[in-house]
Amino acid sequence: MVSERVDRARIALEAVTDPEIPVVTLAELGILRDVQLDEAGTLVATITPTYSGCPAMEQIADDVSRALQAADVGAYRVRSVLSPAWTTDWITAEGRRKLRDFGIAPPAHVAEADGARPIRLTRPTQAEHIACPQCGSHDTVLISAFGSTACKALYRCRACREPFDYFKPY
Repeated sequence: MVSERVDRARIALEAVTDPEIPVVTLAELGILRDVQLDEAGTLVATITPTYSGCPAMEQIADDVSRALQAADVGAYRVRSVLSPAWTTDWITAEGRRKLRDFGIAPPAHVAEADGARPIRLTRPTQAEHIACPQCGSHDTVLISAFGSTACKALYRCRACREPFDYFKPY
């Protein structure tokens, strides 16, 4: 009964999409961190924002709550945690594919083999061209460090001339 309840919650939550990028789920973005029962038997869905000031977190928590209500999992709560901090390395391969298909260049993996993350205090150099999600060209240029949301940058492809968002790695 307990595992059935958690399984039902996981299935429901794995279908919840991101409010800003509705083609990708919270699970695929790595925002949905965990689903488990606490010591009192309350189901706890843990989410982590893409950054601490993410304005979509209230909507995400509401969407998670609605999905749990619809799945009829009993008593639950949605818990938001900041540690460990979300990283673009948590985006699944399927999530990266969906971002690309939607016209958003997915972030490059930045974690080292040992899990360490290099700290970058500078903007991308001209040598770091991002692949265009429309045509695949690397002949791209940064237009703005901020795109449609703070977690994305705006680029333009010189080959097909299309602008596109790039999900910044961090």
